[in-house]
Amino acid sequence: MKTTVITRVAERQWHALEDDQVVGRGEAWPRYDGRLFLSIDTWQEAAFEQLADAMLADLPRPLYTIVDDFDADLRSRWERAGFTVRRREWVYFLPTDPQVTGLGSAQPPSGVTILPQGTPEKDPLRALDRTIRDEVGASVGWQEMPAEVLPRLDDATVVDPTKYTVAMEAESGAYVGLLRVAPVPRQPRIGLIAVRADRQRRGIARALLAEVLGSLHRSGVRTASAEVGELNRAASELFDTIGAERAGSNLEVVLH
Repeated sequence: MKTTVITRVAERQWHALEDDQVVGRGEAWPRYDGRLFLSIDTWQEAAFEQLADAMLADLPRPLYTIVDDFDADLRSRWERAGFTVRRREWVYFLPTDPQVTGLGSAQPPSGVTILPQGTPEKDPLRALDRTIRDEVGASVGWQEMPAEVLPRLDDATVVDPTKYTVAMEAESGAYVGLLRVAPVPRQPRIGLIAVRADRQRRGIARALLAEVLGSLHRSGVRTASAEVGELNRAASELFDTIGAERAGSNLEVVLH
């Protein structure tokens, strides 16, 4: 019978070894909001449990991970390790073709201009980012935002301004809405779309989507993806109106 040995190979990395061969890997990494997320990659159930035991013995609480809602085996493994479901995120696929989305004629409200991806200036973008994050924290709360959205209020919030499309009020030059795209190969992901609370319900979010999805369509991309907390009804309703397909869901689980 083979013996599995768990070895810590770096500050937050572990390997499961059998006869000096790696049969599993565990990793922990901090997200920008300070939460510590885990992943374990192995096809062996025993190796998973041993990696989990070693990682949980070394790491501070709370700990988080993301599980496909339909992966019952993986969810069961994390639950046996003591994790419980914290929230659910819906996974959407968004068509980019304006004839499908109906966004071909979508325009920003009077006095608002859309700055295409990569053109917004860094300082006003970061100021808008902080304002929106304050508003989220005071309303729906960060527990309803996708796991990797960044709630810190320092310069780390906008790491790469070239990923952002922005709505700007022409007269004042104030930035009032933003959309961030993560350039995932073959299927870009919308990481965040947000509008200042006092500028909402004026069509700014639709105009941002129209710009970004239209640009992706012109570059040959047929679909983009996005995740939405199941209690974020406003975002779900917006995606539903443009023909987005709800393709599945992820569970964020936590060990306190």
